[in-house]
Amino acid sequence: MTHSRSISEEEEGPILFADRPEWSDVVTTPQYETDQPIAPILYSPEYKDASDYFRAIVASQERSERVLELTERLIRLNPAHYTAWQYRYETLLALSSPLETELELMNELAVKYLKTYQVWHHRRLLITQLRTPQPELKFVEKCLQVDSKNYHTWSYRQWLLSHFVDDEDLWRGELDFIENTIGDDVRNNSAWHHRHFAVFGCGVRPGEEDRARVVKRELTFTKQNISLAPNNPSAWNYLRGILDTMKLPYSLLTQFVKPYTVPLDPKRMDIVDLENPPPPPGAQLPCVHAIEFLADIHEQAGDKDNILKAVELWRSLANEHDTIRGKYWERRIRDALNASTSSA
Repeated sequence: MTHSRSISEEEEGPILFADRPEWSDVVTTPQYETDQPIAPILYSPEYKDASDYFRAIVASQERSERVLELTERLIRLNPAHYTAWQYRYETLLALSSPLETELELMNELAVKYLKTYQVWHHRRLLITQLRTPQPELKFVEKCLQVDSKNYHTWSYRQWLLSHFVDDEDLWRGELDFIENTIGDDVRNNSAWHHRHFAVFGCGVRPGEEDRARVVKRELTFTKQNISLAPNNPSAWNYLRGILDTMKLPYSLLTQFVKPYTVPLDPKRMDIVDLENPPPPPGAQLPCVHAIEFLADIHEQAGDKDNILKAVELWRSLANEHDTIRGKYWERRIRDALNASTSSA
């Protein structure tokens, strides 16, 4: 496959396949349209030309080097063309083409089209054949430097780790990588989500013997990050995720949560509590996420007095601290009171 362009192409634009002698044997298949389409799509001449030839070679099931050239052109014009990607992959296998060379092309296209699903799916197919996941972690890090929250990039990293789950070398530095990523941006929700995947979802699965150690480590890490940025919803969601996954009561965190639900108390500034780090100086309190968490602690307790405390907290959110979601908090209040009445 050739990636270089001739001087004439650079100056005059790409040469159409219709003008290439080596393609003269192909009878093109134009896109079917009525004589007067209601909403005709204004394809560029280059895209129409490549598509007409692509439909023809699919119909004839041709597998050749020129097909690779054609599909590359089509993909560069439309990187979301999933049929071109699939036909290209099948052609690579049919020709026994070196997939390492194809991966080099993907190194360019994945960065260029980070938000195109088909690019990443093609890369998965290649790595499934090559079985070389280790270098891919560095490539993912390079892509995350371009867009640190890109869904497809994180999804691909999770696929790597789960598909090659028994590769200990692949997993060895994953928590360090996540901690560094969160350290760079504590509000990176994608990194927090990936941490939950890595710790609880796949690979680093806590057994009964180390359950307490893993929970303590994750709670400590999360609480420390909340103390740095109290109004970061990603960390609060992760805190819930730890308890929900391990089926632990929210009340375990009551002592930690309460200082974040009230205005900042200067008297607590000098308190050193590694288990329950207090809000930092200048923190914007009360914290909506902490109030919600404390309300859920009371609701989870289930008795009438705690339900009423939860209702009081939800009302403070609806009327003062989180009015934009006022209707949601009013619904929480109605549901809790109705549930309390029904169980009485």
